[in-house]
Amino acid sequence: MAGTPSKPNKITKIEVLISLTSGLFVQIFRVPPRWLFVRVETEQGIVGWGEGTLEGHTEAIEGAYKDLTERFVGWDADQIQDIWQHAYRSRFYRGGPVLMSALSGLDIALWDIKGKKHGVPIWQLLGGKVRDRVKVYVWVGGDKPADVLDGAAERRAQGFTAVKMNGTDAVDWIDSPTLLQDTVSRVRDVKSLGLDVGIDFHGRLHKGMAKQLAKALEPLKPLFIEEPLLPTQPEEIADLARMVSTPIALGERLYSRHDFRPYLERRAIDIAQPDVAHCGGISELHRLASYTETYDVALAPHCPLGPIALAACMQVDIAAPNFAIQEMSLQMHYNEGADLLTYLVDPTVFTVKNGYVEALYGPGLGIEINEALVREAASKHISEKAWRNAVWKGEDGGLREW
Repeated sequence: MAGTPSKPNKITKIEVLISLTSGLFVQIFRVPPRWLFVRVETEQGIVGWGEGTLEGHTEAIEGAYKDLTERFVGWDADQIQDIWQHAYRSRFYRGGPVLMSALSGLDIALWDIKGKKHGVPIWQLLGGKVRDRVKVYVWVGGDKPADVLDGAAERRAQGFTAVKMNGTDAVDWIDSPTLLQDTVSRVRDVKSLGLDVGIDFHGRLHKGMAKQLAKALEPLKPLFIEEPLLPTQPEEIADLARMVSTPIALGERLYSRHDFRPYLERRAIDIAQPDVAHCGGISELHRLASYTETYDVALAPHCPLGPIALAACMQVDIAAPNFAIQEMSLQMHYNEGADLLTYLVDPTVFTVKNGYVEALYGPGLGIEINEALVREAASKHISEKAWRNAVWKGEDGGLREW
């Protein structure tokens, strides 16, 4: 009958595939290389997958998911906005990397369920597509930049037209300017292959050094410079943005629209890089796309993570007018023990051709996770410690930014 409310599709199980612990509704495992997958099942038998990876803080996310499971098992999975608002607002403390990453994984899984229930990709539920394919870039080099030319040539042969590389190794607050010349040379070498290059400062440089490197790179016309300073410095980043014409990108360590606000109001960035596994999932990423468009800022989601996070990003990319380019982690230096395509039934969904990946047309996220392989990999990973980033110190023994 027209106007009759649909029967609720209640959540019956939330599984976080990270560790050995188990509870009434939660079974926890970890999967290599450093990812956290979330499996949500409804009473209608629909399974949705999410990713709530927070690199280096896996155990904290485990605790957050125990709380989310207790709160939302039994809720109607169709009520994505209501669940999101309750997860974010109904407790006194809110936001931050841990709570928002946990919420992200749940939110992505709920969107996957809704798309599968209606037999459409998520981008159809976001208003439809505004493009047929998604421009992508990939990493060259590792945490400690060295000779990236061979890696860049390999990426070009794989079909990429743009790459990203770390700008520097560990640098002191004020250090020798000669350290920056190696960065300039590497960027020049990679661009000589006809590739666009983004340079990730990674928040490693402090203001005195970041200004020098940004100026030195400007004549080479990088695609962007990323996190030129730590995200605690919106005023200083705005000052730097006025010094150079190179687009300024950041956002992986911002966890909501509210965190982006000072950067947008200060005209500090040209490219917003929210991470769908940290910023509140597809719901908040989609809101951020519209919010940043208001300030004439491009969207380029951060995603050095797994296939679920990439598929979630692409659903928003396909529907967002201000989308520019998408990061993907294929053969990235962090991917030890598994890679972007490992847990996919059909890895061809992420085939790169002339710098683009075609839009995902399958229902929900548009990918199929090999659940048996995920469980097998997680069971083998039980005895291993969760991933941790390196800790860098200078010659004087003082801590350096990583």
